[in-house]
Amino acid sequence: MVKGGGVHRGRRRAVTTVTAAGIALAAVLAVTGWSSSNKALAAPTSSASSNPLGVDDGASLTMWTRSATQAESQLLVNAYNKTHKNKVHLTVVPTDSYQQKVGQAAGSRQLPDIFASDVVFSTNFATKGLWRDITGRLKALPHGAKLAQAAIRAGSVNGKKYVVPHTIDTSVLFYNKALYREAGLDPNKPPKTLGELAAQAAAITKYGHGNYGTYFGGECPGCLGFTWWPSMWADGARLISADGKSANFASAKAAAVFAFYRKLVESGDSAPGTSTETGATWVTAFTKGNIGIMPMPSSTLGTMPKNLQIGVAPIPGLTGRASTFVGGDVIGISSDSKHADEAWNFIAWSLGNKAQINILAKNHYQLARTDLGSNKYTSSDPRLVAINKVLSKGQTPVALNFAQTFNDPNGPWLKLVRDAVFGDASKLASDNAAISASLAG
Repeated sequence: MVKGGGVHRGRRRAVTTVTAAGIALAAVLAVTGWSSSNKALAAPTSSASSNPLGVDDGASLTMWTRSATQAESQLLVNAYNKTHKNKVHLTVVPTDSYQQKVGQAAGSRQLPDIFASDVVFSTNFATKGLWRDITGRLKALPHGAKLAQAAIRAGSVNGKKYVVPHTIDTSVLFYNKALYREAGLDPNKPPKTLGELAAQAAAITKYGHGNYGTYFGGECPGCLGFTWWPSMWADGARLISADGKSANFASAKAAAVFAFYRKLVESGDSAPGTSTETGATWVTAFTKGNIGIMPMPSSTLGTMPKNLQIGVAPIPGLTGRASTFVGGDVIGISSDSKHADEAWNFIAWSLGNKAQINILAKNHYQLARTDLGSNKYTSSDPRLVAINKVLSKGQTPVALNFAQTFNDPNGPWLKLVRDAVFGDASKLASDNAAISASLAG
């Protein structure tokens, strides 16, 4: 762990990877005979218990999570089972086959009582009715309004809510305080605008000695969306339409961010290898100590070498505002569950003060609650407070065809970035049109 605390890594986020199973989810459901018009499976509405925290009556519950978020899920399940009559039996599925397994189970009506999903795929699952409607349950939850709303919105359809946040990962700026001092910069003043970021990166590159201002995954579509979209959102850009079927990356606000990164490359302030970085060494590049500042997943803080003096700050836009990409997993009650009240008891408990603080915060994970970021476990490390605080400023993109559009290395998003930053920037409008066509299906 980083001295003073950190956020565990050891898990891959699907926002920075792409799986064939995730892209083929619709095909899996079609082959297995499932359709959203199937009344037996499509998001049943059950008579909920009058208790907003559900029922603890000794039920045996099944739960699935992907291996990328196994650690947090297992901690919560173990603690719940020790203190409740209900017992949750957790099955961990390899991340790369998770979407396919869920699709096959949905087709044969054998979903577990509870299952999690990468938040960017939750719109697809919710639209297809794989979770029960929890709108009423969530409204009755005492701290429901304090949950990460971006994650909830991603799994909402036609005004109905189907999921709550389970594990959280956000994008933030990491910067090397030692390099800042050596380059004559104030280590306590990270950039508040992209202009300041460029100036600080240039100062570190100018300092020399094999150091560079920044670095990014120029061939990693998920990395780029996760870390660049917050700068666009900070300035008020609406990147994907409300229905998730068209894109607006050709807008002036989005184009300005592409131009910013193009200038970093052309000036030599982004380290060699930027244009070919697929994500495989994206995070580890910063750990070598010769990169000044990088936007990265907050969960990587715990993997940083102990000797690095790391600062954390929100990702800024051009005008002084900040935002973040709210990633991680959401969780809900499956449409096949015969124990909805008991399943909700586990989910509601996992979002309560004790679970969030004494389990997740204690183990240095980011919290699903916006009101608990400053607590007895984070007070000794202002970086953790900053990471939790930015959650309320974040967004999660909503689109049915997210994976094939934005995560696929052969998809239209990466082509747009490659043209805008490394190639022919005049293709921005036509590249954006290709993204819209992919989103529309």
